[in-house]
Amino acid sequence: MIQQVIVVEGKSDVAAVRRSVEADCLITGGFSLTRQLVGQIEAAYQRRGIIILTDPDSAGERIRSFLRERFPAAGHAFVPRSQAVGDDGRIGVEKASPEQIRAALSKVRLAEVTLRTEFDVADIVDNGLAGVNEAADKRAFLGTELGIGWANAKTFLQRLNRYGVSRAEFDQALAKWEALHE
Repeated sequence: MIQQVIVVEGKSDVAAVRRSVEADCLITGGFSLTRQLVGQIEAAYQRRGIIILTDPDSAGERIRSFLRERFPAAGHAFVPRSQAVGDDGRIGVEKASPEQIRAALSKVRLAEVTLRTEFDVADIVDNGLAGVNEAADKRAFLGTELGIGWANAKTFLQRLNRYGVSRAEFDQALAKWEALHE
């Protein structure tokens, strides 16, 4: 059983997580977090710790950002966007397979309280993560490898620094991409 309480957006997400791992979950119900629910999340955070597992879309990112500010020592798990798209085109954690959810939970990262500056815009541009045709696909691949999820170039740079990705991890993921695309 996972010790931390997993914070997800909806009931379908809870069902998907429970098909994947044994864990307790709390549901945000979207972005309409009530004071009572924030209190429940706070209690879980203080007693057991929490892992934030929101949908890889803009609404999920807003919820994650809100929770990250209030619970700075929370763990963050990301299901890659490509693995969270259903046949209907909708995006959500509930669309991911149990294996994909377990993989995301195996790469939980903690947000840095002080934003590091290990990576800068030059790293993004020089490594083809922005401004070229394959940039989005490359960021998605690296996000999966590094456990920081899908993001646009600006958010990807922030995540590299915020979630403690090392230069060695980054270089290793880039090398893996290059080996697959020779």
